Amino acid sequence: MPASSHFRSVHLRRSVLSVPAINSRALEKVHGLNCDAVIFDLEDSVAPEKKAEARDNLNRFFAETPLAGREAVIRINALSSDFGAQDMETVLALRPQAVLLPKVDSPDDILAVSDLLDENDAPESLRIWAMVETPRAILNIAAIAETGRTEGPRLDCFVVGLNDLRKETGVLPLPGRTYLVPWLMQVVLAARAYGLDVIDSVCNDFRDLDAYDGECGQGRAMGFDGKMLIHPAQIDAANRHFGPAEAAIAEAEAIIAAFADPAAAGLGVVNLDGRMVERLHLEEAERLMQKTRLIAERKAAR
Repeated sequence: MPASSHFRSVHLRRSVLSVPAINSRALEKVHGLNCDAVIFDLEDSVAPEKKAEARDNLNRFFAETPLAGREAVIRINALSSDFGAQDMETVLALRPQAVLLPKVDSPDDILAVSDLLDENDAPESLRIWAMVETPRAILNIAAIAETGRTEGPRLDCFVVGLNDLRKETGVLPLPGRTYLVPWLMQVVLAARAYGLDVIDSVCNDFRDLDAYDGECGQGRAMGFDGKMLIHPAQIDAANRHFGPAEAAIAEAEAIIAAFADPAAAGLGVVNLDGRMVERLHLEEAERLMQKTRLIAERKAAR
Protein backbone atom coordinates (compact mmCIF):
# COMPACT_ATOMS: atom_id res chain seq x y z
CA MET A 1 0.00 0.00 0.00
CA PRO A 2 1.53 3.35 -0.95
CA ALA A 3 2.26 5.80 1.81
CA SER A 4 0.12 8.91 1.68
CA SER A 5 -1.51 11.38 4.02
CA HIS A 6 -4.77 10.45 2.25
CA PHE A 7 -5.01 7.37 4.49
CA ARG A 8 -5.13 9.37 7.72
CA SER A 9 -8.46 9.21 9.51
CA VAL A 10 -9.54 12.43 11.18
CA HIS A 11 -9.41 12.43 14.96
CA LEU A 12 -9.34 15.11 17.62
CA ARG A 13 -6.09 14.57 19.51
CA ARG A 14 -5.24 18.11 20.56
CA SER A 15 -5.10 17.30 24.27
CA VAL A 16 -4.13 13.79 25.41
CA LEU A 17 -4.22 13.58 29.20
CA SER A 18 -2.25 10.88 30.98
CA VAL A 19 -3.93 9.63 34.17
CA PRO A 20 -2.29 7.12 36.54
CA ALA A 21 -4.60 4.11 36.77
CA ILE A 22 -3.67 3.80 40.44
CA ASN A 23 -5.23 7.21 41.21
CA SER A 24 -8.94 6.54 41.77
CA ARG A 25 -9.73 10.21 42.40
CA ALA A 26 -8.12 11.26 39.12
CA LEU A 27 -10.08 8.57 37.28
CA GLU A 28 -13.33 9.94 38.67
CA LYS A 29 -12.51 13.46 37.48
CA VAL A 30 -11.81 12.66 33.81
CA HIS A 31 -15.50 12.74 32.90
CA GLY A 32 -15.69 16.47 33.51
CA LEU A 33 -12.53 17.38 31.60
CA ASN A 34 -12.45 18.82 28.08
CA CYS A 35 -9.53 16.76 26.79
CA ASP A 36 -9.75 14.84 23.51
CA ALA A 37 -8.23 11.58 24.75
CA VAL A 38 -7.22 9.96 28.02
CA ILE A 39 -4.23 7.67 28.50
CA PHE A 40 -4.93 5.35 31.42
CA ASP A 41 -1.39 4.63 32.55
CA LEU A 42 -0.34 1.26 33.94
CA GLU A 43 3.36 1.84 33.30
CA ASP A 44 5.69 4.56 34.66
CA SER A 45 3.24 6.24 37.04
CA VAL A 46 2.38 2.97 38.84
CA ALA A 47 4.80 1.36 41.31
CA PRO A 48 5.48 -2.37 40.77
CA GLU A 49 3.64 -3.39 43.93
CA LYS A 50 0.58 -1.39 42.80
CA LYS A 51 0.21 -2.79 39.25
CA ALA A 52 -2.53 -5.28 40.13
CA GLU A 53 -4.51 -2.63 42.01
CA ALA A 54 -4.23 -0.28 39.03
CA ARG A 55 -5.62 -2.95 36.70
CA ASP A 56 -8.49 -3.53 39.13
CA ASN A 57 -9.21 0.21 39.09
CA LEU A 58 -9.46 0.17 35.30
CA ASN A 59 -11.74 -2.83 35.32
CA ARG A 60 -14.13 -1.00 37.65
CA PHE A 61 -13.87 2.26 35.73
CA PHE A 62 -14.71 0.70 32.36
CA ALA A 63 -17.52 -1.38 33.88
CA GLU A 64 -19.16 1.40 35.90
CA THR A 65 -18.36 4.73 34.20
CA PRO A 66 -16.71 4.19 30.80
CA LEU A 67 -15.29 7.22 29.03
CA ALA A 68 -17.78 8.67 26.55
CA GLY A 69 -17.14 10.76 23.44
CA ARG A 70 -13.36 10.63 23.69
CA GLU A 71 -10.61 8.14 22.95
CA ALA A 72 -9.65 5.85 25.81
CA VAL A 73 -6.06 4.59 25.57
CA ILE A 74 -4.41 2.15 27.97
CA ARG A 75 -0.62 2.37 28.32
CA ILE A 76 0.70 -1.05 29.23
CA ASN A 77 4.03 -2.20 30.56
CA ALA A 78 6.35 -3.80 28.03
CA LEU A 79 5.36 -7.32 27.05
CA SER A 80 8.84 -8.45 28.11
CA SER A 81 8.22 -7.20 31.66
CA ASP A 82 6.62 -9.08 34.54
CA PHE A 83 3.41 -7.10 34.02
CA GLY A 84 2.96 -6.91 30.24
CA ALA A 85 0.97 -10.12 29.74
CA GLN A 86 -1.56 -9.25 32.45
CA ASP A 87 -1.84 -5.70 31.12
CA MET A 88 -2.69 -7.08 27.67
CA GLU A 89 -5.33 -9.33 29.19
CA THR A 90 -6.87 -6.18 30.66
CA VAL A 91 -6.75 -4.43 27.28
CA LEU A 92 -8.38 -7.38 25.53
CA ALA A 93 -11.12 -7.50 28.15
CA LEU A 94 -11.84 -3.76 28.26
CA ARG A 95 -11.37 -2.99 24.54
CA PRO A 96 -10.36 0.68 24.68
CA GLN A 97 -9.87 2.64 21.48
CA ALA A 98 -6.11 1.99 21.63
CA VAL A 99 -3.27 0.36 23.50
CA LEU A 100 -0.17 2.52 24.00
CA LEU A 101 3.12 0.61 23.85
CA PRO A 102 6.03 1.96 25.93
CA LYS A 103 9.64 2.26 24.78
CA VAL A 104 9.10 0.96 21.27
CA ASP A 105 12.49 0.29 19.67
CA SER A 106 11.74 -1.44 16.36
CA PRO A 107 8.95 -2.59 14.03
CA ASP A 108 8.97 -5.97 15.80
CA ASP A 109 7.53 -4.32 18.93
CA ILE A 110 4.51 -3.14 16.93
CA LEU A 111 4.05 -6.36 14.98
CA ALA A 112 4.19 -8.55 18.10
CA VAL A 113 1.30 -6.68 19.72
CA SER A 114 -0.64 -6.50 16.46
CA ASP A 115 -0.34 -10.27 16.09
CA LEU A 116 -1.43 -10.76 19.69
CA LEU A 117 -4.52 -8.62 19.13
CA ASP A 118 -5.36 -10.54 15.94
CA GLU A 119 -4.88 -13.92 17.63
CA ASN A 120 -7.34 -12.89 20.34
CA ASP A 121 -9.94 -11.62 17.86
CA ALA A 122 -9.64 -8.02 19.02
CA PRO A 123 -11.79 -5.71 16.88
CA GLU A 124 -10.11 -3.61 14.21
CA SER A 125 -11.25 -0.56 16.17
CA LEU A 126 -8.67 -1.42 18.85
CA ARG A 127 -5.65 0.48 17.56
CA ILE A 128 -1.98 0.73 18.54
CA TRP A 129 -0.20 3.88 19.69
CA ALA A 130 3.56 3.85 20.21
CA MET A 131 5.74 5.77 22.66
CA VAL A 132 8.85 7.14 20.92
CA GLU A 133 11.25 7.59 23.83
CA THR A 134 14.50 5.73 23.13
CA PRO A 135 17.54 6.37 20.91
CA ARG A 136 16.79 3.19 18.95
CA ALA A 137 13.26 4.39 18.30
CA ILE A 138 14.57 7.61 16.76
CA LEU A 139 17.05 5.67 14.61
CA ASN A 140 14.34 3.25 13.45
CA ILE A 141 11.45 5.70 13.29
CA ALA A 142 10.72 5.38 9.54
CA ALA A 143 10.65 1.58 9.70
CA ILE A 144 8.40 1.70 12.78
CA ALA A 145 6.03 4.12 11.06
CA GLU A 146 5.86 1.89 8.00
CA THR A 147 4.24 -0.88 10.07
CA GLY A 148 1.14 1.32 10.03
CA ARG A 149 0.88 0.62 6.33
CA THR A 150 1.46 -3.14 6.34
CA GLU A 151 -1.31 -5.67 5.84
CA GLY A 152 -3.89 -5.39 8.60
CA PRO A 153 -2.42 -2.22 10.07
CA ARG A 154 -3.27 -1.14 13.61
CA LEU A 155 -0.62 1.51 14.28
CA ASP A 156 -2.31 4.92 14.36
CA CYS A 157 -0.26 7.32 16.41
CA PHE A 158 3.17 8.19 17.83
CA VAL A 159 3.56 9.80 21.26
CA VAL A 160 6.95 11.35 21.95
CA GLY A 161 8.44 10.75 25.40
CA LEU A 162 11.27 13.19 26.02
CA ASN A 163 11.87 12.35 29.67
CA ASP A 164 13.21 8.90 28.85
CA LEU A 165 14.96 10.14 25.73
CA ARG A 166 16.76 12.84 27.69
CA LYS A 167 17.75 10.34 30.35
CA GLU A 168 19.21 7.90 27.83
CA THR A 169 21.05 10.51 25.75
CA GLY A 170 22.17 13.00 28.40
CA VAL A 171 20.56 15.92 26.57
CA LEU A 172 19.75 18.63 29.12
CA PRO A 173 16.21 20.02 29.52
CA LEU A 174 17.06 23.46 28.13
CA PRO A 175 14.42 26.06 27.22
CA GLY A 176 13.24 25.73 23.65
CA ARG A 177 14.30 22.05 23.47
CA THR A 178 17.10 23.18 21.15
CA TYR A 179 19.08 19.95 20.90
CA LEU A 180 15.96 17.80 20.75
CA VAL A 181 14.32 19.58 17.82
CA PRO A 182 16.06 17.51 15.08
CA TRP A 183 14.80 14.28 16.66
CA LEU A 184 11.31 15.67 17.13
CA MET A 185 11.17 16.66 13.48
CA GLN A 186 12.30 13.16 12.44
CA VAL A 187 9.33 11.71 14.29
CA VAL A 188 6.91 14.18 12.68
CA LEU A 189 8.35 13.47 9.23
CA ALA A 190 8.06 9.70 9.62
CA ALA A 191 4.50 10.00 10.91
CA ARG A 192 3.46 12.13 7.95
CA ALA A 193 5.21 9.85 5.45
CA TYR A 194 3.04 6.94 6.57
CA GLY A 195 -0.18 8.67 7.52
CA LEU A 196 0.05 8.57 11.31
CA ASP A 197 -0.90 11.14 13.92
CA VAL A 198 1.88 12.35 16.22
CA ILE A 199 1.58 13.75 19.75
CA ASP A 200 4.19 16.04 21.33
CA SER A 201 5.83 15.17 24.66
CA VAL A 202 4.66 16.26 28.09
CA CYS A 203 5.76 19.53 29.68
CA ASN A 204 6.77 18.53 33.20
CA ASP A 205 6.27 21.83 35.04
CA PHE A 206 2.48 22.19 34.91
CA ARG A 207 2.67 25.24 37.21
CA ASP A 208 4.62 27.34 34.67
CA LEU A 209 1.78 27.84 32.24
CA ASP A 210 3.63 30.54 30.30
CA ALA A 211 6.48 28.17 29.45
CA TYR A 212 3.95 25.46 28.68
CA ASP A 213 2.01 27.79 26.37
CA GLY A 214 5.22 28.51 24.46
CA GLU A 215 5.96 24.80 24.15
CA CYS A 216 2.47 24.19 22.76
CA GLY A 217 3.05 26.90 20.17
CA GLN A 218 6.37 25.35 19.23
CA GLY A 219 4.82 21.89 18.91
CA ARG A 220 2.05 23.20 16.67
CA ALA A 221 4.57 25.01 14.48
CA MET A 222 6.56 21.77 14.17
CA GLY A 223 3.50 19.94 12.87
CA PHE A 224 2.34 17.91 15.88
CA ASP A 225 -1.36 17.02 16.12
CA GLY A 226 -1.56 17.55 19.86
CA LYS A 227 0.24 17.30 23.17
CA MET A 228 0.46 14.71 25.92
CA LEU A 229 -0.55 16.28 29.23
CA ILE A 230 0.02 15.43 32.88
CA HIS A 231 -2.38 17.91 34.53
CA PRO A 232 -5.89 19.20 33.73
CA ALA A 233 -4.61 22.79 33.89
CA GLN A 234 -2.80 22.11 30.62
CA ILE A 235 -5.90 21.14 28.61
CA ASP A 236 -7.17 24.56 27.48
CA ALA A 237 -3.87 25.74 26.01
CA ALA A 238 -3.42 22.49 24.10
CA ASN A 239 -6.93 22.71 22.66
CA ARG A 240 -6.32 26.31 21.65
CA HIS A 241 -2.94 25.81 20.02
CA PHE A 242 -3.65 22.54 18.25
CA GLY A 243 -7.20 23.39 17.24
CA PRO A 244 -8.07 25.22 14.00
CA ALA A 245 -7.61 29.00 14.18
CA GLU A 246 -10.41 31.24 12.87
CA ALA A 247 -8.23 32.46 10.00
CA ALA A 248 -7.38 28.88 9.02
CA ILE A 249 -11.06 27.93 9.05
CA ALA A 250 -11.94 30.87 6.81
CA GLU A 251 -9.15 29.96 4.39
CA ALA A 252 -10.24 26.30 4.33
CA GLU A 253 -13.82 27.31 3.54
CA ALA A 254 -12.58 29.54 0.70
CA ILE A 255 -10.43 26.74 -0.77
CA ILE A 256 -13.32 24.25 -0.63
CA ALA A 257 -15.66 26.76 -2.27
CA ALA A 258 -13.12 27.53 -5.00
CA PHE A 259 -12.77 23.88 -6.00
CA ALA A 260 -16.56 23.38 -5.78
CA ASP A 261 -17.04 26.02 -8.49
CA PRO A 262 -18.03 24.27 -11.75
CA ALA A 263 -15.32 26.28 -13.50
CA ALA A 264 -12.73 24.37 -11.44
CA ALA A 265 -13.93 20.93 -12.57
CA GLY A 266 -10.96 18.82 -13.61
CA LEU A 267 -8.43 21.45 -12.56
CA GLY A 268 -5.51 20.62 -10.30
CA VAL A 269 -4.81 24.26 -9.49
CA VAL A 270 -7.11 27.26 -9.02
CA ASN A 271 -6.59 30.97 -8.54
CA LEU A 272 -7.75 32.10 -5.10
CA ASP A 273 -7.44 35.84 -4.53
CA GLY A 274 -4.23 35.99 -6.52
CA ARG A 275 -2.73 32.80 -5.04
CA MET A 276 -2.35 29.47 -6.83
CA VAL A 277 -3.94 26.73 -4.72
CA GLU A 278 -3.46 23.04 -5.51
CA ARG A 279 -5.74 20.08 -4.85
CA LEU A 280 -3.43 18.90 -2.09
CA HIS A 281 -4.49 22.07 -0.26
CA LEU A 282 -8.11 21.02 -0.80
CA GLU A 283 -7.46 17.72 1.00
CA GLU A 284 -5.94 19.57 3.96
CA ALA A 285 -8.82 22.07 3.97
CA GLU A 286 -11.34 19.25 4.10
CA ARG A 287 -9.47 17.60 6.99
CA LEU A 288 -9.41 20.87 8.90
CA MET A 289 -13.15 21.35 8.42
CA GLN A 290 -13.78 17.81 9.61
CA LYS A 291 -11.86 18.61 12.80
CA THR A 292 -13.85 21.83 13.15
CA ARG A 293 -17.09 19.86 12.95
CA LEU A 294 -15.83 17.36 15.53
CA ILE A 295 -15.01 20.23 17.91
CA ALA A 296 -18.48 21.70 17.41
CA GLU A 297 -20.08 18.32 18.10
CA ARG A 298 -17.98 17.93 21.25
CA LYS A 299 -19.11 21.35 22.52
CA ALA A 300 -22.75 20.58 21.77
CA ALA A 301 -22.53 17.30 23.67
CA ARG A 302 -21.05 18.83 26.84
